[in-house]
Amino acid sequence: MIGSPSPMPSSTATKTPTTYVTASPCAACKFLRRKCQLDCVFAPYFPPDQPQKFANVHKVFGASNVTKLLNELHPMQREDAVNSLAYEADMRLRDPVYGCVGIISLLQHQLRQLQIDLSLARSQLSKYHQSSSSFNTTTNFFGGFRENQQQEQFLMRNYGVVGNGLVYDGGIAKAAAALNGSSVGFGRVRAAGGDEQQILGP
Repeated sequence: MIGSPSPMPSSTATKTPTTYVTASPCAACKFLRRKCQLDCVFAPYFPPDQPQKFANVHKVFGASNVTKLLNELHPMQREDAVNSLAYEADMRLRDPVYGCVGIISLLQHQLRQLQIDLSLARSQLSKYHQSSSSFNTTTNFFGGFRENQQQEQFLMRNYGVVGNGLVYDGGIAKAAAALNGSSVGFGRVRAAGGDEQQILGP
């Protein structure tokens, strides 16, 4: 008697999904007293050594709301979202009335005060620049005045005042005329006592 052939295993047979359990549950699953699955959405952001972090978030926002929020976000955005939730929850527990808004208001006040201080410092610096510019202008004025005095002293060494006219050294005049290539007249010339000086009339 030929036995009936054994049934062939079906390639379409369904497999029972395997459940993986981590060695140590995350802080969220430990707090909620449930098994931590391999695909636990809390595990990457609430490690076992940070139980208070999840406790604060759960107390303020609720575990179900956090789960829904993380599932709606891209995995690359979840860490920033959890850090923000943890900070807001911690500040809300410290200050139930204002939460993190109190810190934001304080920082904005400090920023406005710094802007006022900066404006005052710039105004004072502008005044210093204007004062320095005025000092340089005054220095140039007196420097030019001293230069004019030196020129007058030079002329007085070569000219002498006699009545309404000027007594000029004729030797210097002749040398200047020779350099210019022509004789230069100096007005009415009168004898000055037999020496080389000449008197220039008015």
